[in-house]
Amino acid sequence: MSIEIKVSKRPVSYKFAISMLEKRVEKIKKNKASELLWILEHPLTYTGGVRFNKNDILDKNIKVIRTNRGGRITLHNPGQKIIYIALNLNKRKRDIRNLVNVMEDCIIKFLRIYKIKGVKDKKNIGIWVNKNKIAAIGIRVSKWVAYHGCSINIKNNLNDYLKIVPCGLNNKNITSVFNENKLKIKNINNNIKKIFFEKLNKI
Repeated sequence: MSIEIKVSKRPVSYKFAISMLEKRVEKIKKNKASELLWILEHPLTYTGGVRFNKNDILDKNIKVIRTNRGGRITLHNPGQKIIYIALNLNKRKRDIRNLVNVMEDCIIKFLRIYKIKGVKDKKNIGIWVNKNKIAAIGIRVSKWVAYHGCSINIKNNLNDYLKIVPCGLNNKNITSVFNENKLKIKNINNNIKKIFFEKLNKI
């Protein structure tokens, strides 16, 4: 099985990215396209997943885009890396929990490169550093094709989280790679690409 790797150097609008992702999913279902690993960034965007709650909006002036991914409200902004996937689990292991575990392992391995110890939480999907969330995961599965993916805070404006209750958490308990390690952050896309491609291909 082949996974196409796509890296967007300029920010991609959320609605456009999801539209492209959903079209890819439909083609994968019909065996008309390869699987996808897409690394990108979004402009400032707030999105609400299937468990979205209006009470999680603290600043009523912001606009929230409703989406069919798992989870509640979250933030995407410049300096945060988005890793979208479109994987055909019909040809792999039909185990969503396993897929989430693999993605968590990918993030932990990525963070280790930058001398950051990320850990899992059995109650909350995502990756944590000293009880602060650094990465979020939201997956949707349609006819065993898994898509959406995860986000990793690299060097983004964490103050943007203060306008929401992200993923039902205290909005002050959010961190980033830069926040944890002030050293110059290099080779982000290449490291993400290598780690995720290698581990996802083993599912």
